[in-house]
Parts: sequence; structure tokens; C-alpha cells
Amino acid sequence: MKPKIQVAKTLDELSVAAADRITDIAKDAIEKRDTFSVSLAGGSTPKSLYSLLASEKYRTLLDWSKGTFFFGDERNVPPDSLESNYRMAHETLLGPLKIDPHRIHRWRTDFQDIEKTVSEYETRLREFFDGSTPGFDLMLLGLGTDAHTASLFPHTAALQETEKFAVANWVEKLNDHRFTITFPVINNAANLIFLVSGGDKADAVASVIEGPLRPDKPAQKVNSENGNLYWFLDEEAAAQLKAR
Repeated sequence: MKPKIQVAKTLDELSVAAADRITDIAKDAIEKRDTFSVSLAGGSTPKSLYSLLASEKYRTLLDWSKGTFFFGDERNVPPDSLESNYRMAHETLLGPLKIDPHRIHRWRTDFQDIEKTVSEYETRLREFFDGSTPGFDLMLLGLGTDAHTASLFPHTAALQETEKFAVANWVEKLNDHRFTITFPVINNAANLIFLVSGGDKADAVASVIEGPLRPDKPAQKVNSENGNLYWFLDEEAAAQLKAR
């Protein structure tokens, strides 16, 4: 499906546009099934969005207690680490909205056992989605300067995974594992939203959206097989796009 691209002047305007879309998606899911499911992303751009969603204006727009929250990826750090995606999301969104801890599914990095962390998360995904390929109402994604998304980095084994939903992906340039969901999960979401800001991402944005397919551009494999694909960009991130 052709992506829907929205370019905002600033990060603040990008966050407002994305927040409006997210609340519409969540309200639609609640009307249909009385619940909604979200896979959260880490990074500086989502952090701004999460703070906005937890503000007085947005917290009253829908019943957040009906949401269930997962994480698309996580660093191999304790949950209280400043580098933890969970910690950032909890401080800016989940905590302020007083989300029931039973509705928050984080990567259990506190196991300090890579295989156990992955197997536990895989089990949670399979149980929540009744054994089927997870189909989130909404999945938030970021984009790295190397065109990675979630923790699906160029030239890593997880790019080829077709059966597992969650893996520990060894990233050579980081000399560490990253925990990540896989493309079968990403591409089965009803709504996919890329959030990208900053001029350092402009080349990656243009190459993923408009460039030829290349194996070293992982985000090109995001194709929204069953739903909508949105890109929310600021002017700097969109600077190299030929068409908007």
C-alpha cells in the first residue's frame, strides 16, 4: 500500500499530527472491539509524542485504560537504565496515564538471560494474540540514519526471520544484542506509523520511501500488508524527498 506522508514544520507540529492520528486509531478500535493494542517505539521523536499524549488535552480524548502496550524493540539494558525504551515510555506516557501494569508488556531484560528474555516475550505475544501472528491496531516505528527500524539493522540475521515473532538480534557495530520484533509482526499491523525528525535522517527517509529496493535498507521491508502505512516527518527529515 502506498504510504501516506505528512510533513510538519517542527517536531512539535509533527507530534500533534501524529497524536491526532493515534487517538483516532485507538477510538476506532475501541468502538469495534472495546480495546486497542499498541507496539511502542523508543527514541527522541516518540518521547515528544508520548509527553503530548499524556497531556491534559489528549488523555481525555479516549479511555486509555482499554489499551494494551507492547514494545517493538529494546536495548540489552536493565529496565531502569537511562537507555531503556521501557523506562522512557513509562516516564512520559504509561506512568502519567496510570496504565495498569498488567496491560504493559515489556521485554524482561531484568532476567539477564538473552534467550529467556526472548522466549518470554514470544510467549506473551502468542498468548495475547491467541497463537496467531500478532496483529496490532497500531505499531509505532522509528528510523535510524542507516535505515534500520525497530532493532532490525542492516546485515543482521533478524532481517531474514519469517517464523519467530521476537528475537535477540546481534548487531556487530554495537557489539551487543538488541531485542526486536520481526517483520511478520510489523507487516501484520493494522496501522503502521513512522515518526522521523531531524536532518540527519533525511537521506535515510528519501532512500527508504523513494529509492530502489536494497537489502541494506531494512525499513524498505515494511510494507503494511493488511492496513495503513503513515510517515510523520518534520521539514528537516523530509528535505530530500522529491515528492510529498
